Amino acid sequence: MRIVVIGGTGLAGRHTAEVLARDGHDVVIVARSMGIDLDTGEGLHGALAGAEAVIDAGNVLVEDADDARAVFGARTERLLAAEALAGVGHHVLLSILGVDRIAGNAHYAGKRRQEDLVRRGPVPWTIVRAAQFHEFAIQVVDWTLHDGVAPVAPALIHPVAAADVGAVLAEVAAGEPARDTLELAGPEPQDLFDMARRAAAAQGRQIRLVPSFRGVVSADMAGDVNAPGPGARLASTTFDEWLAGVGRERGRP
Repeated sequence: MRIVVIGGTGLAGRHTAEVLARDGHDVVIVARSMGIDLDTGEGLHGALAGAEAVIDAGNVLVEDADDARAVFGARTERLLAAEALAGVGHHVLLSILGVDRIAGNAHYAGKRRQEDLVRRGPVPWTIVRAAQFHEFAIQVVDWTLHDGVAPVAPALIHPVAAADVGAVLAEVAAGEPARDTLELAGPEPQDLFDMARRAAAAQGRQIRLVPSFRGVVSADMAGDVNAPGPGARLASTTFDEWLAGVGRERGRP
């Protein structure tokens, strides 16, 4: 199949493209670095020519909820219209586990807008809501670190390996549209604060972590709102396995 990966140079998109290519598919990567811009539509119609499926693993960092809804909405509307014109038969959207249960996050507001447009759009669809990636804990540290101190929430999450997400997205795109929302999580729950502590240690970073819901992760993400439902698919790679790879990259045993 000819499959287009939006955000194919990003964390999840890169893994998705690798799996698709390994399985023999004709992969087209859409990213600004490839000369294709979803905000303007430049190069989009050419990229979609002959495509049978599109995986939208793209991302936008927007701090305001209204801006997030506007940006995600405009991009998704433009993409779906171009897909319909090109005759694409399956639109796969990568979304976030718990996006429908967390009201105060601006990014989640944009993703909800995106999901709504996909469900009502002209292209048959499947939505994959994935849990936060194993990399999320150290990302939170990088986003909040100031003068050697980083506030990290002691939130319960069910992290998943980005490589596992890529494999599932590739599998879904090669199949028939489900016209449904699928949940994907890692094999076990983790405390985000503890993940950050262990990841920072594996990277050899000397920083002080402070447990707080006043940083990137707010109090509306406390409790079990990030937990997968009973029908969720659980990937196999544990956080410990991912963390061991981080240590090996630094030459640790």
